Amino acid sequence: MKPLLVIGASRGIGLAVVKRALERGHAVRAFARSAARIPIEHPALEKMAGDARSPEDLRRALDGMGAVVLSLGVPPDPRFIIGPVDLFSTATRALLPAMQEAGVRRLVVVTGFGAGDSRAAIPLLQRLPFQMVFGRAYADKDVQEQLVRDSGLDWTLVRPGVLTNGRSTGRLRVLAEPATWGNGIVSRADVADFIVGQIDSREFVHKGPVVIGG
Repeated sequence: MKPLLVIGASRGIGLAVVKRALERGHAVRAFARSAARIPIEHPALEKMAGDARSPEDLRRALDGMGAVVLSLGVPPDPRFIIGPVDLFSTATRALLPAMQEAGVRRLVVVTGFGAGDSRAAIPLLQRLPFQMVFGRAYADKDVQEQLVRDSGLDWTLVRPGVLTNGRSTGRLRVLAEPATWGNGIVSRADVADFIVGQIDSREFVHKGPVVIGG
């Protein structure tokens, strides 16, 4: 199993990925600004503090790794509705050349339903409220997705629907073809289970599936 670097590991899907990857036997390096506060202790877990926008921090974090999960989020703050958002693209621009330099090819990036070409699958009546609430963040995720697509790495874009903190159900729908894309509720635990399953799989390399609950 590839040693796994999880960027954005302190909360949300990133934290769930850390838990699931350890359960499956991966060695995990959990990278976040607040890595020391990650509430997990495990002999195969290394917590590393750093800034996902810093090339130097990322080069340090990539040392010895075999795969990367990039799972960044922005807090529920009005500034991310009315102000500029560039976290996703800035971190991705820093990460991609660092991965190429380190020879790490496998990359799984969490974006969301509505990012990139999946936005066309949002029902017409939902597009205006989506744009009002998530537009700035998702505009930056659009840039992020294109950077990943152009990277030459073995990437997978994972686009969850509406996230919950529910337990893992094992009933995940993976919508790989654009004609099947649609929104739905899904637990972070189920998304994490899917992501960890992709680390050593090529099934969805160079694809951007939408994932929702079954």
